[in-house]
Amino acid sequence: MPDVRLASPQGKWILLTTVLGSSMALLDSTVVNVALPRIGRDLNVDLAALQWTVNAYLVTLAGLILLGGALGDRYGRRRIFVIGIVWFAAASLLCGVAPTAGVLVGARALQGIGGALLTPGSLALIQASFHPDDRAKAVGLWSGFGGIGAAVGPFLGGWLVDGPGWRWVFLINVPVALVCAPIAVRHVPESGGREFRPHGAGARGGTGAGGGGAGTEAEGGHGGFDVLGAALGALALALVTYALIEAGQGSAVVAVTAVAGVAAAITFWYVEKHRPDPMMPLDIFASRQFTVVNLVTMCVYAAFGGFFFLTALQLQVVAGYSPLQAGTALLPTTVLMLLFSARSGALADRIGPRIPLTVGPLLCAAAMLLILRVGKKADYLTDVLPALLVMGAGMVILVAPLTATVLASVDTERAGLASGINNAAARAAGLIAVAALPLLAGMGPDAYRSADAFDAAFRRAMPWCAGVLVLGAVLAFAAVRRPAPDCNVPECRTHGNITSPPLDTGKRGRDPR
Repeated sequence: MPDVRLASPQGKWILLTTVLGSSMALLDSTVVNVALPRIGRDLNVDLAALQWTVNAYLVTLAGLILLGGALGDRYGRRRIFVIGIVWFAAASLLCGVAPTAGVLVGARALQGIGGALLTPGSLALIQASFHPDDRAKAVGLWSGFGGIGAAVGPFLGGWLVDGPGWRWVFLINVPVALVCAPIAVRHVPESGGREFRPHGAGARGGTGAGGGGAGTEAEGGHGGFDVLGAALGALALALVTYALIEAGQGSAVVAVTAVAGVAAAITFWYVEKHRPDPMMPLDIFASRQFTVVNLVTMCVYAAFGGFFFLTALQLQVVAGYSPLQAGTALLPTTVLMLLFSARSGALADRIGPRIPLTVGPLLCAAAMLLILRVGKKADYLTDVLPALLVMGAGMVILVAPLTATVLASVDTERAGLASGINNAAARAAGLIAVAALPLLAGMGPDAYRSADAFDAAFRRAMPWCAGVLVLGAVLAFAAVRRPAPDCNVPECRTHGNITSPPLDTGKRGRDPR
């Protein structure tokens, strides 16, 4: 049994290194959007290259995050966590010195691999290291500090872009890693690394940590790694993303890529259905509630991904904000999440998830329409802030119940897997949105260089985001029901991540209240 106490020096070191490690991956999901216009001008690239700057990271992260959790359970969570930190830092260094857009996109894909290794490990180490009496508090502190990192991210990104330059958005990860990795090696006890077997038909329990663990230490046997499934999932995402980004060309290559992407997705489904130890056992979707809530998740985070990608550009290209002003302008949503999401989770426990999962997306849809007030020389207090406050309110109502309902819809031993699938689905939905929205809005390759062209496309894109959110609200109202009285509840009740669902530990029990 883990016995490290939070108040001990070792406990504080463990919390520090896990917060630093997860913050690196989290910051990259919030600061890069602010830097995109400067990256485009500096490297002289079109909109497609900016889309790939965002999506190359998400493709490998979403495709490999479940496998990253499994590697930690098998070979040692600390070992894989440290490897992920070093990998992420090396890829960040390559991003920071990239001479061309092609090198930058390739380095971003490598960053995603590092993120898939370190993201599951950060919370899994807390779950595996701390005494059970301190675990919930440690998870809450981890989440709270991570939320602060998310809140600071856009501001920090804007300050770096306006100051030393956009390359430091990536280079800042290097000194963080130089602090984080030695602390982990010296002070964090190893866990995992023992033989395990999957639950049931390849289901995974253990410490999910948003990437989903892949087994438990307590069990015997030895499960295999679904490397083929992970590769097929990432390949399908990459091919479909490429086809959507390049669809405006209408070439035969795009058509072939689209067909290949669909074929890879079908092959992924076939492999997962027939493998004895799949990365994503399809029988988990036998839970109607789990399936519906993941569909709601995809609607919600597709809209969020498109909103934050395009709004960061709209504020700079059209409204004339500097990167620092644009980053600071987006802070209210994260601040509201930090302040009120725990109360929202408690409310959903009392009234059930159906109403929050319906009202939250509708408020966010209203925010998508309010943001259309942002045009040339937009006033922050009257044009920008109202939309972001409504967006933040919708996210406060929505995000905590969404995560809790996902975990409550499956057996306790599969909560880690459920959290991992939900997290991967959200990231995949976000990257598809970033790829598809410019196409749906008729955004040309040089639209971000022209205020008038980008503004016109932005006004066509936001109603699409609002429509997807309304679809999610309809699905939730029609199909989400109150979980059973003995449902799982997240130990993590503070949420600050606005671009993907909160990460939650895999082992759950009854609500202690």
